[in-house]
Amino acid sequence: MTCKSPKFLELYGYDLLLGSIAAFYVFMVPYTKVEESFNVQAMHDILYHRHHLENYDHLEFPGVVPRSFIGALLVSILAYPIILAMNLLKLPRIYSLLAVRLVLGCIILSTLRFFRIQVRNKFGHHVEAFFVILIALQFHMLFYCTRPLPNILALGLVNLAYGFWLKGSFYAALKCLIFGTLIFRCDMVLLLCPLGLQLLLNKSISLWKALKCCIATAVLCIGLTMLIDTIMWKKLVWPEFEVFWFNSVLNRSSEWGTHPFHWYFTSALPRSLLAAYPLFMLGVLLDRRILSYIIPVFFFVLLYSKLPHKELRFIISSVPMFNLSASIAANRIYNNRKKSFWNLLYFIMVGLLFISLGFTILTFVASYDNYPSGYALKELHQIGRLANNTNELWVHIDPFSAMNGISRFCENDIPWRYSKEEGIALGEFYRRNFTYLINEHSDIDGFKCLFNVNGFSKARPQIGFPPILLVKEPKSKNEYAYAF
Repeated sequence: MTCKSPKFLELYGYDLLLGSIAAFYVFMVPYTKVEESFNVQAMHDILYHRHHLENYDHLEFPGVVPRSFIGALLVSILAYPIILAMNLLKLPRIYSLLAVRLVLGCIILSTLRFFRIQVRNKFGHHVEAFFVILIALQFHMLFYCTRPLPNILALGLVNLAYGFWLKGSFYAALKCLIFGTLIFRCDMVLLLCPLGLQLLLNKSISLWKALKCCIATAVLCIGLTMLIDTIMWKKLVWPEFEVFWFNSVLNRSSEWGTHPFHWYFTSALPRSLLAAYPLFMLGVLLDRRILSYIIPVFFFVLLYSKLPHKELRFIISSVPMFNLSASIAANRIYNNRKKSFWNLLYFIMVGLLFISLGFTILTFVASYDNYPSGYALKELHQIGRLANNTNELWVHIDPFSAMNGISRFCENDIPWRYSKEEGIALGEFYRRNFTYLINEHSDIDGFKCLFNVNGFSKARPQIGFPPILLVKEPKSKNEYAYAF
């Protein structure tokens, strides 16, 4: 047993470390937001409504553009035995949300493991160790890897593509990126094209064989998504084509806000990479081998910068490769730390790692307070039965609340009922038979406010410790619970 334990840790120790941090984020921040709502509701409906499509949430609330069910189906199938056991134990549905998120995290971290193994084979064990350290100290990769966003589903395929790329299986890498592009995120074409072009210029692949490979894979992917999603949406649909048309051709995504061209390089990447941001640039200078891997990923971010609407999650697929370059630089600095100039770089690097840890803790605390309606509904469930003796407890959830922490997984069974009916004027609520309201407004006629939950508003620098103060304000992200 003593011999097997070190061997197990040698094989899976890094996975346990990263998995533990990701699981901690799941249990501490279980709720989801509007960006995740389609896949969250889809997984709930697949697990609880199964073949009764008429009860599915997306038919009542379809969203701006359709998304593919393939990712939700995969996660739901893998999570089903766990959910079945939970149902037999009559556990609340919120535990099912934890289960599906943990399953998704296992999928994404498994693909990251594949990439990490190729990093070890090509660059050595020490580079692999620094790769894990950097990811563990960063917030966004492990926080997002359990969140059912289309970007994260695509990230799993990008990790596989990176692994095959390092391994020398170039056609397999192209297939993974085509699958991710046509089914989960059409914008992955911005990574597929620079990578494919570089492989052609390097004569790593032949044009004719690449065309045959890509066309065959594309036909299979389009056929798969149209078959499954046409059934689920009850209409002929290729979801990612509609997303492409909406975001790129019509440029409607800018309606959700815009950022300047440089935002990914001056805000998103520094926040997601932290200490790895300066290190990845140094890695390109220290090891020529990494340059050919960084160039296509850099152009991916550069091309994406042309779209006015920007979010950090859109470029999260670039983080693993940038971390690899940073790990090479960290390893070189560590190996030469006894030399005078390198010793200075070593102390700077250690300081940056501690700063990364502090920033990650602050970001986690802010994220913890970023789902106010989820906490509001949880508290309402705790006091609801004590405060009301009627047989049925009917809760109305306004759109703001539905976007900031509440999903079908948060609902309880009878006697609780829920409504997400939109367009009800504030003066009309008292005419309905709602027992409770969860609403963003601070005063509603005919209802008594039971409590309010403040959400994270902003970070403010201050003199003293901690140097950054996280502010929660009722005028920003705030939830009120009312009783009739």
